Amino acid sequence: MSSRLTSVIPDDSDGEGDSDHDKEMRKQCPSCQEDYDSDYAGRCTGKECYEKANVTQEELKREIEYLKAKVAFLRFWSPLDHQNRSSGPCFTDIVLVASDDGGGPSVPVPAHKAFLVSRSPVFKAMLENEMEESRSGIIKISDVSFDVLHAFVNYLYTAKAYLDEQMAYDLLIMAEKYQVKHLKAYCEKFLVSKLKWKNSVKSYTFARYHNAKRVLDAALSLIIDNMAKLTKKKEYKELVKNDPHLVVEIYEAYLAKQINTAAQKVSFYQNCY
Repeated sequence: MSSRLTSVIPDDSDGEGDSDHDKEMRKQCPSCQEDYDSDYAGRCTGKECYEKANVTQEELKREIEYLKAKVAFLRFWSPLDHQNRSSGPCFTDIVLVASDDGGGPSVPVPAHKAFLVSRSPVFKAMLENEMEESRSGIIKISDVSFDVLHAFVNYLYTAKAYLDEQMAYDLLIMAEKYQVKHLKAYCEKFLVSKLKWKNSVKSYTFARYHNAKRVLDAALSLIIDNMAKLTKKKEYKELVKNDPHLVVEIYEAYLAKQINTAAQKVSFYQNCY
């Protein structure tokens, strides 16, 4: 008895007993070299392939679990995590202070010099060259709130951040300033996911000034596709007033797309006639 789990196929080596439809629906598995009915989920159902697929799937599951465990092992717990504070001293040796915290007393954010140095080339230069921050053990961060600074430092330890749109903007600025590329990419991905034509002008302006190319390209594409609606919006009129050079960039991109579309149409009609 055949070990395959498919229906029995007549043993005609020349295939004369099969209809044209049957021939079309039967395929040969490149792995086990046996025929199978492509109607059956579009894959080979031979026992050998079936077992091999199951083994591969189990191997992938084990590999995923191993990688998850490895990431958890390598991740350094944050000194800002209250759940871990009870387990022992944090041995922090530096604090970061937000200078823009509503005029109230600044709450220090504890950290480790070695960790900051490993995460940011800016912190590395600051702390390795005997600058004031290295000697005093205090890094003052200008134009940032405590909440943003707290989220920034926590991300350096855990690679996690709880984002809304404003937090993503603020953390991207921090990531750009301190050259934390992974955080910047993380924020860009979030902002692109939140893009709509209504916030495309704001997103484009922000991305242009903070070198966020992924957001810039996605926002520009939305703007070009919705020019008729956007030119009537308050945000666009403010852009014309405050940043006319950005409006020029937008129109250049818009006209370039129009010209390209027209050229494609001309080429299409020429090929037709």
